[in-house]
Parts: sequence; C-alpha cells; structure tokens
Amino acid sequence: MSVPGPLIGVFGGSDPDPKDYLAAEVVGREIARRGGIVVCGGLFGIMEAVCKGAREQQGLTVGILPSDSIQQANRFVTIPIATGMGVGRNILIVRTAQVCIAINGRYGTLSEIAYALQLGKPVVALHPWLRVPGIEFAQTPAEAVDKAFQYLR
Repeated sequence: MSVPGPLIGVFGGSDPDPKDYLAAEVVGREIARRGGIVVCGGLFGIMEAVCKGAREQQGLTVGILPSDSIQQANRFVTIPIATGMGVGRNILIVRTAQVCIAINGRYGTLSEIAYALQLGKPVVALHPWLRVPGIEFAQTPAEAVDKAFQYLR
C-alpha cells in the first residue's frame, strides 16, 4: 500500500503554554507544506495546534484517539481513529509514525518518546521539559521539521 506522504508523529501536552502552542502550529504547517502527514493523539493542546497548522496548508492529519468515540477529536483532525485504549493508544501513534517530533509535554509525551526510542524511531525534541538520551534537539519549529525530514532520506 502506498501512503500519500511521510507519516510524522507529533507528541505534546494537552495544556501547553502559548509559546508551545504557536510552535506546534508552525510545525504542522511545515510538515504539510513538505507533503507530510501529521499523526498525533487527536485531542487538544499541542495535538490541536499541530493539526490546525497542517490544515491551514491543506495537509492531512490523523488523530489516534484514546476514547472509543471519533467525536472526541479536535476539529482539525482529518482522519479520526477511535481506539478505546486510553493512554495505551500512545504505542499506536508511535508505530504509525516514521519519525517523531516531541514538543514539551509531560508523562504522556515521555511515554511516546520512550516507545519511539525502543522501536528505533528517530525523535526530535522542541522545547523539551526533560532531557532524554537518544533524542535530537531543535531550537525552532522549522529546524525540528528539517531534522525530522532528514531522517526520511
């Protein structure tokens, strides 16, 4: 099966500060502008911002939801996937993504980072709240997306 673009996982918290929310919007726009597909948890905060940015560029967004209702997805999710798995859905986000970008966050984001590293998937961090060995750091949203796409070559 052919996918219409690279699958970029984006992780982050549901209650970000304004700086991280805006950074996530830029990340989403940059992913879509380069033909990538956003894969995220589909809810609010960073997930909403990255989907909003991608949709502004007519990009495709996939929200892998913790509940069993697609109605829980933020309004910028193109394809909602209801799992009914709660936080267990984090592994599905990581398994689906080819490369991952983490934007701040807390323990849910940390679990996604850990799954990605265990599975050998690259992780780029923007504004990390915790330094985790094995991840690459970026200073700007554009740099985070640049680094993510470099892994796809």
